[in-house]
Amino acid sequence: MKIRTLQEKLLELAGPFPVLFVTGPRQSGKTTLCRATFPNFLYFSMEDLQTRDEATTDPRGFLRRIVGAAGVILDEVQRTPDIFSYLQGFVDERKSGPVVLTGSQHFLMTEQIGQTLAGRAAVLELLPFSVAELSERTALTPDHWAAGQRPASPTSDVEQGPLVFSGLFPPIHDRSIPAADWLASYLATYVERDVRTLGGIGDMSTFVRFLGLCAGRAGQLLNSSSLGTEAGVSHVTARKWLSILQASYVVDFLRPHHRNFSKRLVKTPKLFFTDSGLLCHLLGIRRSGDLEVHPLRGAIFENFVVAELRKLFLHHGERPPLYFWRDTHGHEVDVIIDLGERLLPVEIKASETVTSHSLKGLEHFRSISGMPDAVLVHAGPDSYRHAGVHITSWRHCT
Repeated sequence: MKIRTLQEKLLELAGPFPVLFVTGPRQSGKTTLCRATFPNFLYFSMEDLQTRDEATTDPRGFLRRIVGAAGVILDEVQRTPDIFSYLQGFVDERKSGPVVLTGSQHFLMTEQIGQTLAGRAAVLELLPFSVAELSERTALTPDHWAAGQRPASPTSDVEQGPLVFSGLFPPIHDRSIPAADWLASYLATYVERDVRTLGGIGDMSTFVRFLGLCAGRAGQLLNSSSLGTEAGVSHVTARKWLSILQASYVVDFLRPHHRNFSKRLVKTPKLFFTDSGLLCHLLGIRRSGDLEVHPLRGAIFENFVVAELRKLFLHHGERPPLYFWRDTHGHEVDVIIDLGERLLPVEIKASETVTSHSLKGLEHFRSISGMPDAVLVHAGPDSYRHAGVHITSWRHCT
């Protein structure tokens, strides 16, 4: 098992909090992480029919089985939502060690926790492997990354194109499964289970077409009305389906930054996918070599980097303070990291060569904001400093 960055935070919070909730996409490694971190905890999977039936029909009797245990892991607990009401009294009386919950439906689960376990549960999010985890090196902390620290040299021979194409879901790398085969199966399983559970969607063919249309708009400003029209559904349905995709960790949104450096700012969020491999699969890209000439190559690489920046924060137990900035005159910065006392603009370029033109967006933002630092992430192997900008390799985003 590759060491996951989130493990340190998971261990740290197991003392102060009686409940730990680890959420994230299906197959991101939540179960493996929790069982490796707490090997002496009891383990129950709510995917198991008998376990789920017992927890649903006799929750008090089920919880009696774990009284006095060092701790317990309840896996895929979204399958038994009623147990949350009984967990509240159980953890208040400290009848066992920490209770670790895992689930892959983020908003549904956090709503349940907010209602019944508020103040008792720490919520952590695990995404697929980061580049640092795949390379088996220590990940940079958000503070170190923002300060311009980078690993001395690449520690992996992984190539950028094949990695962006395959994505970073653990089974693809741990089991050496061909990415196209695994992602096709993943998509079918996701559509069959989570979408039907969350949304009660009847016309799956229309939803799959809608998902493909979302892929074609990755990295672009979100227009749910246009998406709905093209998919043949109302804008209300389009918004509902986007919420389902976000709740299941298929897509996420980058919001525009709110600080008013210009009165004419774009206020619409941008759409991104959680994993670049899934994005490539939905776009019909079947070989990594095809990515080099694909018309959306820049957007796909940007999606890959944004996902890595999210992992930089989430895998250290922090909420990602990520935004973008664009005004109505066409000036834009791909990512703004809001560090509280300062903003760090980040530009993303899919080329290996950095030119003066590549820095224009950063230079404009620095001139109007007064922020001294900036980062440009590129597709090359080297990280260095140039013209006051941290030129950063894609290998060093986490």
